[in-house]
Amino acid sequence: MPTLNWIGKEAVINHHLDVPFHLLKDVPELGCSDPGSGNLIVEGDNLLALKALLPYYKGKVKCICIDPPYNTGNEGWAYNDNVNSPAIRKWLGETVGKEGETLDRHDRWLCMMYPRLALLREFLSEDGSIWVCLDDNEIHALRYLMNEVMGANAFVAQICWESRYSRSSDASFSVSHNFVLGYSPSPERWKHKRNRLSRNDEQAAQYKNPDHDPNGPWRAIPWDAPNIRPNLEYPIVTPTGKLRKPPQGRCWSRTEDQWNEIVRSGRAYFGRSGDGAPSFKQYLSEASGIVPNTWWSHEDAGHTDEAQKEIQDIFLRKAGFATPKPTRLIERILQIATNPGDLVLDSFAGSGTTGHAVLKMNAAQQGSADTPVVFHVVALICIHLQSLAA
Repeated sequence: MPTLNWIGKEAVINHHLDVPFHLLKDVPELGCSDPGSGNLIVEGDNLLALKALLPYYKGKVKCICIDPPYNTGNEGWAYNDNVNSPAIRKWLGETVGKEGETLDRHDRWLCMMYPRLALLREFLSEDGSIWVCLDDNEIHALRYLMNEVMGANAFVAQICWESRYSRSSDASFSVSHNFVLGYSPSPERWKHKRNRLSRNDEQAAQYKNPDHDPNGPWRAIPWDAPNIRPNLEYPIVTPTGKLRKPPQGRCWSRTEDQWNEIVRSGRAYFGRSGDGAPSFKQYLSEASGIVPNTWWSHEDAGHTDEAQKEIQDIFLRKAGFATPKPTRLIERILQIATNPGDLVLDSFAGSGTTGHAVLKMNAAQQGSADTPVVFHVVALICIHLQSLAA
């Protein structure tokens, strides 16, 4: 498997093992709600905080959402995004040695990320997943890094999120997207356990009922499928008597017995003419949601302007976060990757979007007459990255 190399790598690949365990100090006056609710906010260097939490949560976290520094080179906001703060330089000097004093910013970023990702891997349950938000500055390096820490076979998806809906007129190319990179220790197991997304109004509108079917709105699903399998090449006769065979290079999607059951149940459909390509009716009432895809538009997952407004509404003023994430983006990840009672971890808490998204989902669930009152997440662990603060 190809691996990524950088200056300082040998010094950090096992550094997470050398970080000492220590006790966390409870600060009751800063807490709220029931102390036994299981929700935690830990402030401090996230490497130290993760190691302190590991004995309690190792192998138990279902979903990790992180939004680490994008390494854009910007040093003028709440978090130093050039990985160049005095705290991180001090850590690099102690961990990497003299080389750490002159490292390129990309080397520094990789040195910072590796031990943190190595620790996060230990928190994940076998059917859990980790989701990392990033942009073009380091996404290529992160793929190699995640392959090495998680395993190349652990890759789930690289999602392109439409983070901006407006265009910059002073740019050679106006950047409209960020990425969300997903990995799981057991991607096949995770795939069978992950949730589908709810249909929005536009997607539900694809289901019609032109023939007044008593089962309600439906849409036609083609019966053919790719590849060629001899046992799936049987002839199908349309209501008008026309003989239909699979298109060239394709076969039917299921066996002849299964097709006959479709016919018996009244689900067979051959187009308005009655002699078109075979398909079957999929009813909206039976549809269990849609399979997530790798393109998330701003209409479905929010955008940066929306995120800024959420922050302003909370603080009643502009807060010191230039690029917060919208709660709808994190909610979408949680909808796919978690169920009630699961543990969620965010080790680069930033403006607290993960916590905000969890609270919103819990409130929505409690307010639903059709859903039992169960917290969506029983423990939220948000860790402030103090070591990268400017």
